[in-house]
Amino acid sequence: QVQFVESGGGLVQPGGSLRLSCAASGFTLDDYAIGWFRQAPGKEREGVSSIGTSDGRTYYKDSVKGRFTISRDNAKNTVYLQMNSLKPEDTAVYFCAAVPPNIHPIVVVTSTFDEYMYWGQGTQVTVST
Repeated sequence: QVQFVESGGGLVQPGGSLRLSCAASGFTLDDYAIGWFRQAPGKEREGVSSIGTSDGRTYYKDSVKGRFTISRDNAKNTVYLQMNSLKPEDTAVYFCAAVPPNIHPIVVVTSTFDEYMYWGQGTQVTVST
């Protein structure tokens, strides 16, 4: 089965950190730019960050710049999202997906493009006291 499996979510206090993992299953991660997305209750899904393929360039939503770091380990077929200085407004279900090969990964954080591939089931992140 071709999909991503997200993990690493949980309950954390404001100011805390979490590291999310996105493991690819059934396909080779090397071929795709990858995006992290989130959806809070009652809100639309939004792109948080993305990472390119060969150049590994990274892109971030303004509200997470300086706090979140995306990385990839192609040998492990996994993409990570390190989240520091978490805020209550970061509370959401976090998903990863592949960017279609002919689409620039910056669209994850700059547009309403929505034809991503291989969505996972998501992992819940709750930032609360």
